[in-house]
Amino acid sequence: MITLTEIRKLNISADDARKQPLHISAASGLVRVGSTVYVVADDERHLGVFSATAPDPGLLIRLFDGVLPANKAERKRQKPDLEALTLIPAVENFPHGALVAFGSGSRPNRGYGALLSLDPFGAVCGLPKELDMSAILGPLYDAFAELNIEGAVVVGDELRMFQRGNKRHADNAIIRYPLSPVLNALLSAHADPIEPSAINRLSLGLTEGVPFCFTDAAALRNGDMVFSAVAEDTEDAYRDGPCIGAAIGIIDNDGHLLSLQRLDRPYKVEGICVRVDGDRLDLLLVTDADNPTIPAMLLSTSFAR
Repeated sequence: MITLTEIRKLNISADDARKQPLHISAASGLVRVGSTVYVVADDERHLGVFSATAPDPGLLIRLFDGVLPANKAERKRQKPDLEALTLIPAVENFPHGALVAFGSGSRPNRGYGALLSLDPFGAVCGLPKELDMSAILGPLYDAFAELNIEGAVVVGDELRMFQRGNKRHADNAIIRYPLSPVLNALLSAHADPIEPSAINRLSLGLTEGVPFCFTDAAALRNGDMVFSAVAEDTEDAYRDGPCIGAAIGIIDNDGHLLSLQRLDRPYKVEGICVRVDGDRLDLLLVTDADNPTIPAMLLSTSFAR
């Protein structure tokens, strides 16, 4: 069993009077750059910016225009469902790297993302660029009964996206693309569809008859990956259900499951990042409370591979 430690709640500064309540509740992906933690939430149109070491309230960076309804059901219907956030290394036009947020693709209005350039200190600079993900999502609707992208990670010159299954379609998979063509397609106004270079399907096991399914991933060395997974008792990619188990696992570069360790409590962890220190993995995770009145949490843990 893995024990998690609560670092802080993802509260937002009261200076942002437009944000009520003053927290992120449905955190779904994170990236750490230095002591800064960037978080996307599936029911927000903003990127959250928090300190990993201090409890100060975070700030919001707007990604998309418009305001989401306060009503929970209507908000769920209209939300962009940003489920994955990844760091793009320094490439042409982004000399200090960039952050890319991805929608889940589980509904037509959830097929968009956002790109934000970083400065030499790892801070967001300039205005975000809205991304149309249809060039990469289009071919995937034929590959999966219910598309639901929940994680993304860059490994070398490859982008790997993580498909999350559910109780009815336990269809977990790692979807691989060459990074450069995908970036070009995302930044293009009219891009042709891009087929994945490979799709690796995995079974993560069951607890109480509910499958563990991917919620996020982060890169290790030599192409290996660490991932978070939850067993959420729901039969589709739209409706939420009770989380009856959670786990952290490791997959090798070829897509083979190496390990899966349960969390001591069924936190609904939906974002993960990692720092490697020898054989020790130092992890940060964020939670989705599935309740707009409850702040998401930033959690930590360490374990040896």
